[in-house]
Amino acid sequence: MDVLSAVVDALAMAGSMGWQILWPLVLGFTLSGVIQAVVRKERVTQLMADDSPRSIAVSALFGAASSSCSYAAVALARALFRKGADFAAAMAFEIASTNLVLELGLVLWFVMGWQFTAAEFVGGPIMIVLVALGFRLWMRGRIVEAARRQAEQGLAGSMEGHAAMDMSVQGDAGFWARLLSRDGVTAVSRYFVMDWAAVLRDIVLGLLIAGAFAAWVPKAWLQAVFFTQDPAAAFILGPLIGPLLAVVSFVCSVGNVPLAAVLWNGGISFGGVVSFLFADLIIIPIILIYNKYYGWKATTRICLVFYAAMVIAGYLVELIFGPLGMVPHDRNLAVAETGISWNYTTWLNIPFLALAAALLTVFLRTGSTSMLRMMGGSPEPAERGHH
Repeated sequence: MDVLSAVVDALAMAGSMGWQILWPLVLGFTLSGVIQAVVRKERVTQLMADDSPRSIAVSALFGAASSSCSYAAVALARALFRKGADFAAAMAFEIASTNLVLELGLVLWFVMGWQFTAAEFVGGPIMIVLVALGFRLWMRGRIVEAARRQAEQGLAGSMEGHAAMDMSVQGDAGFWARLLSRDGVTAVSRYFVMDWAAVLRDIVLGLLIAGAFAAWVPKAWLQAVFFTQDPAAAFILGPLIGPLLAVVSFVCSVGNVPLAAVLWNGGISFGGVVSFLFADLIIIPIILIYNKYYGWKATTRICLVFYAAMVIAGYLVELIFGPLGMVPHDRNLAVAETGISWNYTTWLNIPFLALAAALLTVFLRTGSTSMLRMMGGSPEPAERGHH
């Protein structure tokens, strides 16, 4: 009976967290769908041909306008690399498309507070710069040539079909004319539904893991692990431990946020939360995909450079935010509370659920369901399409 009670408690925690993050997710995926539907992506690869600051910046902006699915981001980064994009530029796109997207920022804001959203959008560019510098020093010559030869084999990873689809509205009409056209609304509905389908597994898994953590792991134990009684040790260890926790949690992108909230409640440092959130691109399933895409030598360097960049970015964000008084002191975030009540979250969930239902209806009525079956897919030999 005790085991059953513990499982029920964990599921109740997970359900409560899911209810808390529902409307920010719907809003975020809707805005992301709008951006992807109307932002033209022509000539992107030509602008990513080297690792110059301009090329890295363009790659990051393109990534920020793309889907938050880590698997699709990794697949699209390889597609760009195969088309001629510089390796560092492709990785900058990959980082931005999972860490600098609207839906992640909104969920962070409403679950953990605006300081964490600000930290994500300050730390993300720092991490991209650090990765570009790391690759310039340690990912060059024969390593990159070998990675390109491996990439050209076109081995399937995950979400290849999703990454290859470009459903943006074509034509020369203005932003609003394209968005409000029939094709524009259809494109938004397709991006909305397919982005949800791409990350739903990770969101559910993240909620279940976070619920289990909140229900089963004593806060005192977490506080001991994170050295909350010793600020210096907590500052040093937080960013080192954060990515490692993410690696073994198997959760990526937005799905990391509930567990990040639980870890924050448990005492991990501000920089530790930042580095934890960045680590969605080195979880074990994605490391295995890197091996398929680029080979073990390149994969090892990717993971080490990413890890070092996450850790350093975590330290730098805390060093920047601390003196500015932007590190929050509240360690009792409401996302970990059980129960659903008639509060502002519930009132906001109702209209946003209606919006989600409307977009799903458009998706179904325009005969788009076949696209869901193509999301896994395999990369085309020449990687002709892109997201």
